[in-house]
Amino acid sequence: MLKLTVLETFFDDHQSRFSKETIRSYRLSLRQFFIFCGKNFDEVKAADIRAWLASMEEKGHKKRTIHIKLSGLKSFYQYCMEENLIKKNPVLTIKTPKKDDILPYYLTRRQVALLQELTRNNNEFRPIIETLYSTGVRVSELLQIELEDIKWDSRQIWIRKGKGNRERFVLFTHDCAERLKIYLDKRETKSLFLFANRRGGPLHREYIQKNFRSFSKTLGFKVTPHTMRHTFAAHLAEKNMPQSYIQDLLGHVDINSTRIYTRLMEHARKKQYDLYH
Repeated sequence: MLKLTVLETFFDDHQSRFSKETIRSYRLSLRQFFIFCGKNFDEVKAADIRAWLASMEEKGHKKRTIHIKLSGLKSFYQYCMEENLIKKNPVLTIKTPKKDDILPYYLTRRQVALLQELTRNNNEFRPIIETLYSTGVRVSELLQIELEDIKWDSRQIWIRKGKGNRERFVLFTHDCAERLKIYLDKRETKSLFLFANRRGGPLHREYIQKNFRSFSKTLGFKVTPHTMRHTFAAHLAEKNMPQSYIQDLLGHVDINSTRIYTRLMEHARKKQYDLYH
């Protein structure tokens, strides 16, 4: 089996380079691979990796998911080569599967209104939804926002550590500000965090996801925190906001990550055109 010390050293050495989300994803991917393979890391062959990829395809995993899982394996074996732990990199000859060219799923303005209406009396989740929709932050970033990171006068929030430990400022609306102030006024817990649990620590990711699953069930359409991020970007693209501005607000390093929203709007315009012709 896999020597845990090698895996832990790999993550320790990449602590500053990987985001918490990347570490979580890579840990899961590596654990799944070595359980599937049943070999120690220095015994793995390319054939073992191909068998793993084939099994995921058979189970109906999306190409994007397979791509992410393979990235974790590639990163780990690159590290093993650099540390002279292995003589040959088994991932070297493995071709990365092309990602599915699927446009991101996002909510229409009517669906956003239905979600807002559903949670209008929910003092905790109405401001969470408003913050996600107004700022486009990732759920991992939302949970780390501290009260001192908020500039109420200019309606800005400092995201200290986004993906890849990059910092940026995001904006929020007047309506979002009002929702947040009501929430904070009613909150009994004293905490440094904007959204806190009863003990004063940040809310747990699974708690957020669980409530969103409940909203999806009630509304009859899928909504997740990441859906709100896509919706934020798509609605800005609808208003013809320049790609570079959307890129900055989302915290994308590569403009190509943002270009998909422009393609999404071209798709939406075509749908509108088809309705009237």
